[in-house]
Amino acid sequence: MATERPSAFALAAAGLLSLAVAMGIGRFSFTPMLPLMIREGQLDVAVGGWIAAANYAGYLAGALTAARVPLGAPRLGIVALVATAVLTALMAWPGFVPWMLWRFFAGVASAWVFVATAVWCLGALAARGEHHRGGFVYAGVGAGIALAGLYCWAAGALRVAAASLWVQLAVLAAVLMLPVVTIATRIDSPAPAPRPKDVAGAPPRAPAGLVWCYGAMGFGYILPATFLPVLARNVIDDPLWFGLAWPVFGATAALSAVVAPSWMRRASRLAVWSRCQWAMGVGALLPSLWPGAASIALSALLVGGTFMIITLAGVQEIRARVPDAPTAAVGRMTAAFAWGQIAGPVASALLLHIPALRERGLELALQAAAGVLFASAWWLQREAASHSTKEMSHAR
Repeated sequence: MATERPSAFALAAAGLLSLAVAMGIGRFSFTPMLPLMIREGQLDVAVGGWIAAANYAGYLAGALTAARVPLGAPRLGIVALVATAVLTALMAWPGFVPWMLWRFFAGVASAWVFVATAVWCLGALAARGEHHRGGFVYAGVGAGIALAGLYCWAAGALRVAAASLWVQLAVLAAVLMLPVVTIATRIDSPAPAPRPKDVAGAPPRAPAGLVWCYGAMGFGYILPATFLPVLARNVIDDPLWFGLAWPVFGATAALSAVVAPSWMRRASRLAVWSRCQWAMGVGALLPSLWPGAASIALSALLVGGTFMIITLAGVQEIRARVPDAPTAAVGRMTAAFAWGQIAGPVASALLLHIPALRERGLELALQAAAGVLFASAWWLQREAASHSTKEMSHAR
């Protein structure tokens, strides 16, 4: 008896939940957990920066190896989701070296889920002509961040021990992935298409400027994305309040992923990207100049509300620029993004280990991130203007 195909809504919902588990828990649960672990004396901000960098290094490794794993996309996604739940639970047992290992492998798993979901979920939706549901699927990133953040916020307000909270997050991941497993096992995994080559025989390459700007976004957004709850805790040491910074970040990211497609129909992708990069730079800069609840809340809105729009605009722009080899081009941008997000926590950790800069290391890192974002936004703005001029010339 033939298995009934899942509906388009079921596919999109499963994709959303898959990304929610992979990103909200697998990648970013450490962010709302960090101030709670600091409060318990388990680590400090500098150590937290190295552990965060390990997760981002794992994400880079996962992005580079996902295509080489001998599993179809649905099965790869399921295996990686199970690994995410297990690795999250292992964080309950303290130790710097184990924490580094678990977060590294959690980064690998989250990258595998992200790549696999793009193949089995977005591919199945595209085959049905349901491209418009892609924004709903990508909203899972912000939804997962908001959900994990709210859970940690409530647990922190109740003074739940960090070790117990890690186990609870693992259980939450396991529950959320059950519908994903049900849907993904009913999807046929297509064979990968051969990589096309240009006239010289080498795979077409993504434009270096766009790759650099995407990497700059990785460097710029990851510092506030990692340390916003810590910055909030420095202002008010009450988890009932400092824990809200991360859920706000996630909720804004989820909403922006839904509204981004309509904005990009009214303005060029480069113009949208440039404006969001400017806004993200302001969001990274504010907490370092005016520490306070208002600036941290505004930072959460500006950074959380732009990073998914930049992701969508950047990926669409690079696919349009390199139509003959979009997978390779997107892969190069993803690698640049991963290198950028590794460099952010490493830079902050190095600054915090310099005695003369220990008190201001995080603020200096945020200012460096803002500078990189502003420089890349300026380049994108010029690139958008140049493209607009060329299009007007061709129209004449």
